[in-house]
Amino acid sequence: SDNGTSCVPSSSSEFPEGFFTPQERKDGGIVIYFLIILYMFLAVSIVCDDYFLPSLEMISESLGLSQDVAGATFMAAGSSAPELVTAFLGVFVTKGDIGVSTILGSAVYNLLGICAACGLFSSVVSRLSCWPLFRDCLAYTVSVVAVLAMISDNRIYWYESASLLFIYGCYILVLCFDIKVNQYIMKKFSPCCTCFAKAMEENTEQQPLVGWREESGPLIHPQSRKDSGIFQDELDYSQLSTSLHGLDEISKDHPSVFTMPEADMKRILWVLSLPIITLLYLTIPDCRRQFWRNWFMVTFLFSAAWISAMTYVLVWMVTIAGETLGVPESIMGLTLLAAGTSVPDTVASVLVAQKGNGDMAMSNIVGSNVFDMLCLGIPWFIKTAFINTSGPIEVNSSGLTYTAISLICSVVFIFLAVHLNGWKIDKKLGAICLVLYLVFTVVSILYELGIIGNNPTRLCGN
Repeated sequence: SDNGTSCVPSSSSEFPEGFFTPQERKDGGIVIYFLIILYMFLAVSIVCDDYFLPSLEMISESLGLSQDVAGATFMAAGSSAPELVTAFLGVFVTKGDIGVSTILGSAVYNLLGICAACGLFSSVVSRLSCWPLFRDCLAYTVSVVAVLAMISDNRIYWYESASLLFIYGCYILVLCFDIKVNQYIMKKFSPCCTCFAKAMEENTEQQPLVGWREESGPLIHPQSRKDSGIFQDELDYSQLSTSLHGLDEISKDHPSVFTMPEADMKRILWVLSLPIITLLYLTIPDCRRQFWRNWFMVTFLFSAAWISAMTYVLVWMVTIAGETLGVPESIMGLTLLAAGTSVPDTVASVLVAQKGNGDMAMSNIVGSNVFDMLCLGIPWFIKTAFINTSGPIEVNSSGLTYTAISLICSVVFIFLAVHLNGWKIDKKLGAICLVLYLVFTVVSILYELGIIGNNPTRLCGN
């Protein structure tokens, strides 16, 4: 550092060289990068919709997980696979701070940006339960405080990274006994906190899929979170759809991914995405089909691997495009790169929110951030405990104070906003989250540029 100015490496230094020279990109080659970016968005949505979420449904059914627990564990782990890969790259390959900066830098987007997308792009108003959101927000707050305390001295020791793994282990333990913990919390705090009882009553009365089965009883009854098969409502809906199409056999095989849609716009997208559809069909077993139904764990792992690869290409293209257009590194990291690494979380959360599974969407949003903290702990622990035991890992913790304030404030805001909005995800909540995310982003950019605060940054070598 010179004269109190921090030196940060260029984001493009973490990626391979592009297809074109800088001059060729300025002369029109940048269009190719934007086409690849759009195609990667389409590819991520296809792998999430056709493989990742169906495999998650099978896993949840077989383990008897509730919506929120499934969203906070398997869904969060699968959609956050890019962050785990990025953290390993930062520790073992590039030896830089890309893992810390990517995960902490995109945390506010994960909370506010994805929540805004769920509210604005979903036509269904999703009801939320109080306990899952409180549980996940508390776990995330504890993990954030732990990470920030670890990197405050710019050094990571093995026992510090081990404590991060311990915190996540405690979180998983709470999820394993979620029903009993939930009942205990309800019993203890329902007299002084009406939101617990009220949220449970609303969740009991809620019918997320239009309510076409009113005559045969509610879809969700008071003990629904104890039952196995959290997708019972979706299965009932699929059975209705099947019978409406004149198909009496519910167990009929799922249509092939090569079936052309009827709508013209969807046909165009289907033709454009045919290469990626074919590639995914050849490399991932489709657990929706009878032949591959028992291969859902393989589907989950392979789809998570493809999500990681696609996200890497997406962020790579976004980084080079931003560099070509002259977008400052600080703005890139806080906006385009943060959103790029969180594309799987965004797509998965919006898809389940559109089906009325609000608890799963919110648990994925917050649970993904909790898993991101684990993404930092695993490579740190492996390196300090087994590979380089002679000393700690050096990291850069500049801007720590603002990062801590923004992360904690965003968690508190999400909880309060949902509470004041009547424990539902709708367009009003989405608009509020979008406005606040824009405010956070503007303040962050001003801080990174040194316009406010005393932490101006510059690129190394400039």
